[in-house]
Amino acid sequence: MKNSKKILWFKEVSKKDVPRVGGKNASLGEMMSQLKGVKIPDGFCLTSQAYWYFLEENKIKNEIKKIIESYKDGDLDSLKETSRKIKKIIRKSDFPEDLRREIEKNYKKLSSEAGSSNIDVAVRSSATAEDSLEASFAGQHETFLNVRGREDLLKAIKDCIASMFNQRAIAYREEKGFNHLDIAISVGIQRMVRSDKSSSGVMFSLDTESGFDKVVLINSIWGVGEMIVKGEITPDSFYVFKPFLGKKKYNPIIVKNLGRKNKKYIYNKEGGLKEVKVKIENKFSLKDEEILTLAKWAVKIEKHYGIPQDIEWAKDGKTGELFIVQSRPETVHSAEKNSFYKEYELEVDKKPILSGTAIGDKIGFGPAKITVNVSQAGKFKKGDVLVTKMTNPDWVPIMRLASAIITEEGGKTCHAAIVARELGIPTIVGAEKASRILKDGEEITVDCTQGLDGRIFSGRVPFKVKEYDLSKIPDLKTKIMINIAAPDIAFKTSFLPNDGVGLAREEFIIAEKIKVHPLALLNFNKIKDKSLRKKIEEITREYGNKKEYFIKELAEGIGQIAAAFWPKEVIVRFSDFKTNEYRKLIGGELFEPEESNPMIGWRGASRYYDKKFKKAFLMECQAIKRVREVFGLNNVNLMIPFCRTVAEGKKVLKVMKEGGLKKGKLKVYVMCEIPSNVALAERFLDVFDGMSIGSNDLTQLTLGIDRDNASIQNIGNEKDEAVKNMIKKTIEICRRRKKYCGICGQAPSDFPEFAHFLQENKIESISLNPDSVIKTMLKLK
Repeated sequence: MKNSKKILWFKEVSKKDVPRVGGKNASLGEMMSQLKGVKIPDGFCLTSQAYWYFLEENKIKNEIKKIIESYKDGDLDSLKETSRKIKKIIRKSDFPEDLRREIEKNYKKLSSEAGSSNIDVAVRSSATAEDSLEASFAGQHETFLNVRGREDLLKAIKDCIASMFNQRAIAYREEKGFNHLDIAISVGIQRMVRSDKSSSGVMFSLDTESGFDKVVLINSIWGVGEMIVKGEITPDSFYVFKPFLGKKKYNPIIVKNLGRKNKKYIYNKEGGLKEVKVKIENKFSLKDEEILTLAKWAVKIEKHYGIPQDIEWAKDGKTGELFIVQSRPETVHSAEKNSFYKEYELEVDKKPILSGTAIGDKIGFGPAKITVNVSQAGKFKKGDVLVTKMTNPDWVPIMRLASAIITEEGGKTCHAAIVARELGIPTIVGAEKASRILKDGEEITVDCTQGLDGRIFSGRVPFKVKEYDLSKIPDLKTKIMINIAAPDIAFKTSFLPNDGVGLAREEFIIAEKIKVHPLALLNFNKIKDKSLRKKIEEITREYGNKKEYFIKELAEGIGQIAAAFWPKEVIVRFSDFKTNEYRKLIGGELFEPEESNPMIGWRGASRYYDKKFKKAFLMECQAIKRVREVFGLNNVNLMIPFCRTVAEGKKVLKVMKEGGLKKGKLKVYVMCEIPSNVALAERFLDVFDGMSIGSNDLTQLTLGIDRDNASIQNIGNEKDEAVKNMIKKTIEICRRRKKYCGICGQAPSDFPEFAHFLQENKIESISLNPDSVIKTMLKLK
């Protein structure tokens, strides 16, 4: 066996060399030689030949084989003992002299090329069966960072070889049916990027939760990237809209969320890493131009490989350069086929006892098993719900047995989240105080079906699972659009058959993301209540300019919905809170009157031109302007709610023009939800581009039924003849005027026969709640 085959430089290998250098090293070599402009830190790797040579020269292969043969699959104690014995044998073995000299010679060469005698390197494991669509070995084997000097390098390489038999790696190979002695491990030695002096992170060429492939998701923290996996901090996160990358006219960073980055990893003088506190946690760890550069690289890498990618990157704090340090196939969504749509739904409406960030979109249940550390693995049984502070790769054997997972710490890219997606286990991370609130052995239900809002319920809550065959959905003449409020579910919802969004509500974004009354933000410096000021400061911590906070958050929420359905039309309705709802926002009581009947009070169009609210409305206009002109999402059109008179409509359009939104450059519709809208439909259509019927309000105002009063709901609903006559008339007038006419009210979602009525009257579009889209389409012709 020749020495030259035991060590190869990255530039000497390509994706064809996975059997020799493993998936990780092969990918680095492939990108280095094939992707111009994408920067990869230089390095070399010990090949699979070096691994076999190490085992053969030390005569330990048969010894390992015997230990493996005695392993009892599924027995956690046996797994622990098998791993311990094999790793001990490997660590006691010595490098063959010729291999040791070859390693030292190449390390010296790498150091001298960097102008050093002992360069600091990353020593990474790269198994010959990893990072494929069939098997992802991410986190199974060890990586050692800031390794300096020959002795430390040799020790780190040996530890990488030993990690071939980590408990998690053995269990994973057993599950996948791999023969333990058919797979080798390659070890990459790569020049360290000084991210300890800057930032680093991970990125995906699709959305990790939904598989939506028109965005790049970038997560970023201060310091070395291992802190993300640890899950103790929340990274900055960015969504970049792929179709507009490289178009100078636009900045397609549609979401920028500031994380809580209060600690980081930096170099330890003795080698390795140490944890320190961060002084600049309220600042983004990447500039816009850096975000766009990374996104372009992600798209380039994805295009080269032909499948979505899971990528690690780092920024050098000394040179300011960005580097890609690893890329592997994204295995959760890449292999999925979208011919079926699965829907989980709880059958009981009750309040959760705990919440956090949901991973996946399933529901799980079982007895809570509060597990403080991995040494308690023996007590864990298949079907238990794992409840712990945070996981690391050593927890994987336990995680595989869990019906659901709950961690007190972590974000969307922590270890628990990554593994849970791969295993398909419903998981909630960041559920603070879970181990104190939940009782050991208590039956609980874990619900991950509400976007990022993960909910934990006491007891076993019944649920149903519906699976729809999308190939059987009929082609309809009537457009089927979707009502959507939460940006977090937009990407997943876009996979439903649809013709766009008939109603995108601003209220959820304002109440859940912004949380503060717009006038409280505009008048922040005038607020005298210290506790209120403190609360607003905490929410808007990244902004001195509180007005910008409102515009940015609203624009990003709308932008996420618009991107999800691009290039299909997305009709955004301006805010339609009632005064009692506005008062519930932080600071709202300072600016909102108390009305005896807010349902028919100061709401909708009447607020927008009122001098008491006009400045807040102009902020909404600026947010829409940013979505269309900065993000480039000109598929957004607008809708005015609760417009009582034609004169009001004209006043609103005038204010919109002041805010940079001119009818003609975009479409502006009016909600048809007041009898006056029907009675004067011709004149409203002289002002607006069409009508969207709001059946809820139109019903209550036609029949005189307060929709908030449960005791009189039996009198009538949208199926009442008077309501249907008004809707029929509206459709007829819009068709004759060749103006848009749709419906975004609740009726067609609740009553299939009402959807038939709309179809028979040739309405242009029916906009449905997401959970009603498929069942309604299947009932229509």
